[in-house]
Amino acid sequence: MPHKTHTKILATIGPSSSSKEQIEKLIDAGCDAFRFNFSHGTHDEHKERYEIVRKLAKEKNLHITIVADLQGPKLRVGEFANGSVLLKEGQKFVLDMDHVPGNEDRVELPHKEIFEALIPGEKLLLNDGNIVLEVLSCDKSHAITEVKVGGILSGHKGVNLPNITLPISAITEKDRKDLEFALKLGVDWISLSFVQTADDVREARKLIDGRAWIISKLEKPSAIDELDEIIRLSDGIMVARGDLGVECPLPTVPVLQKKIVSACRKYARPVIVATQMLESMINAPTPTRAEVSDVATAVYDGADTVMLSAETAAGKYPVEAVKMMSSVIRQVEADPLFFTLMQKSRLHSCCFGEADSITFAASEIAGVLEKVSCIVTYTSSGLTTFLTARERPNLPILAITSDLEVARRLGIVWGAKSFVNKESFKSFDKVEDIAVKIALENGFAKPGDNIIITAGFPLGKKGRTNMLHTVHIPE
Repeated sequence: MPHKTHTKILATIGPSSSSKEQIEKLIDAGCDAFRFNFSHGTHDEHKERYEIVRKLAKEKNLHITIVADLQGPKLRVGEFANGSVLLKEGQKFVLDMDHVPGNEDRVELPHKEIFEALIPGEKLLLNDGNIVLEVLSCDKSHAITEVKVGGILSGHKGVNLPNITLPISAITEKDRKDLEFALKLGVDWISLSFVQTADDVREARKLIDGRAWIISKLEKPSAIDELDEIIRLSDGIMVARGDLGVECPLPTVPVLQKKIVSACRKYARPVIVATQMLESMINAPTPTRAEVSDVATAVYDGADTVMLSAETAAGKYPVEAVKMMSSVIRQVEADPLFFTLMQKSRLHSCCFGEADSITFAASEIAGVLEKVSCIVTYTSSGLTTFLTARERPNLPILAITSDLEVARRLGIVWGAKSFVNKESFKSFDKVEDIAVKIALENGFAKPGDNIIITAGFPLGKKGRTNMLHTVHIPE
């Protein structure tokens, strides 16, 4: 069978992986999707990489997903006159709006929204949480703080406020320009950074207007407070463990990861687990045992996709990192315990309507009917495939759609393999014939097998899955 793994791999393209040769190697190593990080690189660079991916996908007859990751509002301190300072525990340190380069006593914090939200007693985390400041007093233009955890602070380091929901949009002016550029290119997903509330997703949906699907990155504690609503409003979710691990106590991150993955499965939304999965492979050809275990845990949790960031964007061993991740996924999915866990974690109470019931039943039939080789989902919007993937069947999911954009977008969905078919279906026999033909020609079935078909009638009408059918392929 040609199906590599059920769990997908999303790799970030950067200086280490931007050539056609490297991108092709990453695809051959197991990449299902590529992330374009708009925090780095120019529009021209992203356009060049986009064209390379699309060309290679066409040559290899693949539907490879492209994700544009917006930078979001980055909160950073200003510059220091000497480049950096040493902050000592117990000293006073001032944050203000003055553009003058900082020193051991003060530095600019060019974000008025922070000062408007600060109150005495709040903590600010700088430089990925390595420096902790506690606010003693503040007004709308400066804050006097006490250093609780000291260290070296250099210019432009990030600032996190774990307990504060800032009155700022998740989409900056830079993001708006990047967003329009990415949409004109034709990216499949927009990854929305710094989501604090459900309103951030609503704002993004108005701007995107159906031109791409939305991934909400969960990296703020306030987003966890509105978890269910954010998931419902999004098309997909990313567990962004980098900032999440700074803003939340580190021991809670694995718990939050499992909570988010489970909630996404409940609402049939693909979920990506990201950040530091094989971090040591930025500079080393092999990962640590802990990193391998981390990737395996995400797969056992039921994540749709696992992501590589700097490992492929700037690391010395991008292809080896993808090969390692693919190897770990294959090892886990070959474990009989894996699908036992997937079935035990199915949410039997989640069948809210007709489509949910049909896809749930398809997975049940796959477990009792002999010689079932795959589940075929006819889908116009992608919903049928989302719902089928939620059940985590131990079978490939073949998504047949007339829409090339939908086919590309399904590349980060668990177990899904997309095929574009633009034929008009005037009879149900034709539906059977196309499903059987695709399954046979692509090696997902052989004579004597059974396949399961789910679809909505009339075909082509979005949002309706009302048919389940089994087909025996004659020997």
